[in-house]
Amino acid sequence: MSAAATAALTALTGGSADGVWSAPGRVNLIGEHTDYNDGFVLPFGIEQRTWCALAHRDDRVVRVYSTFSGESREVSLDGIEDATFDGWSAYVFGVVWALTERGVDLSAVKGVDLAIASNVPSGAGLSSSAAIECSVATALNEEWDLGLDSGTLAKVCQRAENVAVGAPTGILDQTASLRALEGHAVFLDCESLESEVIALPLADAGLTVLVMNTHVEHAHATGGYGERRAACERGAQAMGVKTLRGLTSQDLPKAQELLDDVTFRRVKHVVTENERVLETVRLLRSEGARAIGELLLASHASMRDDFEISVPELDLAVETAMAHGAIGARMTGGGFGGSAIAVIPVERVEEASEAVLAAFAEAGYTTPTVFTERPSQGPRRDI
Repeated sequence: MSAAATAALTALTGGSADGVWSAPGRVNLIGEHTDYNDGFVLPFGIEQRTWCALAHRDDRVVRVYSTFSGESREVSLDGIEDATFDGWSAYVFGVVWALTERGVDLSAVKGVDLAIASNVPSGAGLSSSAAIECSVATALNEEWDLGLDSGTLAKVCQRAENVAVGAPTGILDQTASLRALEGHAVFLDCESLESEVIALPLADAGLTVLVMNTHVEHAHATGGYGERRAACERGAQAMGVKTLRGLTSQDLPKAQELLDDVTFRRVKHVVTENERVLETVRLLRSEGARAIGELLLASHASMRDDFEISVPELDLAVETAMAHGAIGARMTGGGFGGSAIAVIPVERVEEASEAVLAAFAEAGYTTPTVFTERPSQGPRRDI
């Protein structure tokens, strides 16, 4: 796909790329809707990536073209603080805007032409949006010699998504993409923003991650995601804590007394999910990947029953994978569609894949896309 990005840039400018950068999508192994509650998450970078090809300009215009939309957009660096963005280009221009909002001086930089190509499935819960933001941020950080570290770039990209795009997401996706390391997961404390990479030796245990993309599309900028976040904020306020990070399972009986049933169940999911992330990290360190299956299943049940962000297609994918050899499975991503994952012995992948396809056909659902993933590298310069 780097070739697709460079070819698109050549078609746009008539010249060659001065550089190509890429960043991965992510799978969240466990820790859903905990990030904006200052909790814990455990994602890893995936093999699918977004590429950003860049060419210098002599003026102050940033122009971007994407192979998935087939159109170009542009904005001037002069006055970008007051610009408004819409559609796919908001993920790109939002990064530039967020740099200026953070106080980065762009008064002396030159404009750029950018071409974006990606093989991260859109709407699949694999963070195609963060892959765009992080590839662009990585490219501009080097091109404009900004010297920003990965933690700062993650905040810039999150701000772009929250404000320019209008999606109330936490910092999980951007951190996962920017700090990913091959063969590892990223254990992130979303309160302190401290992170460490945790060995995820799936291959050594004869395991792999099976991704089951239901093709039920979700949109974080609308609907249930924002409602869930608001419920978490209400619950925290009622319990007298800054965020739900301040609660443990011992606080749940009191929460059940104070809160209405729906808000309580939202709070319960976040509190117990944080504990599941910590236990997953402990087990990976002490017993290995084969020990985490029950935690993945418990996470899915919590998202299905307490946070209510699963859909029948995701539930069917999880149930079918478990019936055909998976040691654990759960939906991944923001919910309301997207993908489920299963940790499964390599020798059962073909069987489980065929079973998922057959189950979806029998249920009359859209044919899913089923593929394996391995923990992969974070941002890099490809050319």
